[in-house]
Amino acid sequence: MQRRSFIAHTGLAGILAAGVAPAFAQSGEVRWRLASSFPKSLDTIFGGAETISKRVAAATGNKFQIQVFAGGEIVPPFGVVDAVQNGTIQCAHTAPYYFFGKDPTFAFGCAIPFGMNNRQQNAWMMHGGGRQLYNDFLKEYNIVSFGAGNTGSQMGGWFRKEIRTVADLKGLKFRIGGTGGLPLQKLGVVPQQIPGGEIYPALERGTIDAAEWVGPYDDEKLGFYKVAKFYYYPGWWEGGPELDLFVNIKEYNALPAEYKAILEAACHEANISMMAKYDALNPAALKRLIGNGVKLLPFSNDIMAACYKATQEVYEDIAAKNSKFKTIYDSWKPFRDEQVQWFGVAEARFDTFMGAASRLRK
Repeated sequence: MQRRSFIAHTGLAGILAAGVAPAFAQSGEVRWRLASSFPKSLDTIFGGAETISKRVAAATGNKFQIQVFAGGEIVPPFGVVDAVQNGTIQCAHTAPYYFFGKDPTFAFGCAIPFGMNNRQQNAWMMHGGGRQLYNDFLKEYNIVSFGAGNTGSQMGGWFRKEIRTVADLKGLKFRIGGTGGLPLQKLGVVPQQIPGGEIYPALERGTIDAAEWVGPYDDEKLGFYKVAKFYYYPGWWEGGPELDLFVNIKEYNALPAEYKAILEAACHEANISMMAKYDALNPAALKRLIGNGVKLLPFSNDIMAACYKATQEVYEDIAAKNSKFKTIYDSWKPFRDEQVQWFGVAEARFDTFMGAASRLRK
């Protein structure tokens, strides 16, 4: 029977009742704009949005297209939440902790100091109730979120001078993202929120004394080693920072079910792919940086302990004043504590031995 004749005799309701989906019911074209908070030059972190765009288009025969714009092209890097909330754009790819000034609760979608690593963050979000709690919070902003990338544990940043003691932190103008600056303020640091593409000139001009971004591969691209030689680790404020796709709820709800599934799957791919790319590229980049005269140094135990103490004070203070933060924190904290204990068994022992064995082979 010819298709037109079949539809005419059976009717659309009959087709759907029979479980036969007509082609025209599945062929709706969707055009979205995505604003990234990152510059195109950073193929790793900006690339997460490109991964989503390419996968969605490929899986729908180009019927669902997401046009990706770098930070500042159509929306300022730190303006993407407002743009998604107001429906100016359909979605954004960002580090949610950038918006802790609106509400510290935003940071749970990325990282908070002395938090979880990449795998632990995924575990909490996907199987520990984190995503539901976080999306409940985001409803106020007309946003639904999906995990869409991770950098892994980050470096502690680039400093013009050595930081030997807690006292050395006092008065330091430090570019640091998210909530990491809050405990550092207690230790005398002056935190600065600066988009990735603007950090180098600020460091070069001396507007700031130190800066952190992600890790060796990205940091090398941004050229920080040319103006600051002391490279510290770890970035205790970013143990496993998640990047999210923020989507306007109304736009998301208007998608066909299959497009929703494809979008979510594309975000999962970006989440895995970004972390894998950083892991693949960071080792060689670190060797090149050291070859260029960079001094690789750990934060001292005293500095780490002081930062940890200040962090706990910050959390308790925020939770006492902000019920939304407290609701998520009360789920997040015990989950993190259990994860740290578990990872301290097999993972830590294995990693410690492999590190020692690697040094012995040399």
